[in-house]
Amino acid sequence: MFSFSKIYFLVDNLIKFFNSILFLLILIGLTFSLLLSPPDYLQGENVRIMYVHVPSSWISLSCFMLIAFLSIVNFIFKIKNLHLVKICLAPIGLMFTCLSIVTGAIWGQPTWGTWWAWDARLTSMLALMFFYLLLIINYKFFEKDETSQKISSIISILGLVNIPIIKYSVEWWTTLHQPASIKLSGSTIHSSMMVPLLLMLLALLTYSALIFLMKYKTEIIKIKKKNLKRL
Repeated sequence: MFSFSKIYFLVDNLIKFFNSILFLLILIGLTFSLLLSPPDYLQGENVRIMYVHVPSSWISLSCFMLIAFLSIVNFIFKIKNLHLVKICLAPIGLMFTCLSIVTGAIWGQPTWGTWWAWDARLTSMLALMFFYLLLIINYKFFEKDETSQKISSIISILGLVNIPIIKYSVEWWTTLHQPASIKLSGSTIHSSMMVPLLLMLLALLTYSALIFLMKYKTEIIKIKKKNLKRL
């Protein structure tokens, strides 16, 4: 089992690595997204919002699914470190959920003629934002004890029900959103747009990893300080 000192050393090295490649990845991603990718034949230049909106949505959903999975594992096996990981993931998930909603509104205005509509996809994403807020409030205002962990697990598992609603809302109901263009069975997006999309996803994932590691490092420092005060 790794001690906090070894984990701290590993995290510190990973922070340096991700920090060294982040700017280059963002630069490459933005170059392909803003300069090299073609405008859409219907949406024109507005389609470029997709290169931030779609990866943000993917990361938002992935963070919550990971939090829910860790909650279930932690609930069964009582692994304390998993609760620490959830604490670090929640702000990242909230940030990308908000970014997804904001960029979606910016994209929706010229496409749909409105900034907001109570569309099934939009409403379920808004619900996801509130689940993230509940998790963060729980972490912020309650002690990180067993009760807090149980509350976060309940919130996470309840919020997990919302994930398939977000994913399949465009298929279950008549919505403003178009059906998914990228599926396991294939993609309807041309490679000239798919490549920039994946590059931006990689850049934002690297940014997410960096923020997660910095937050995790801070939490380790807090734990060390508490242990020193007890001595």
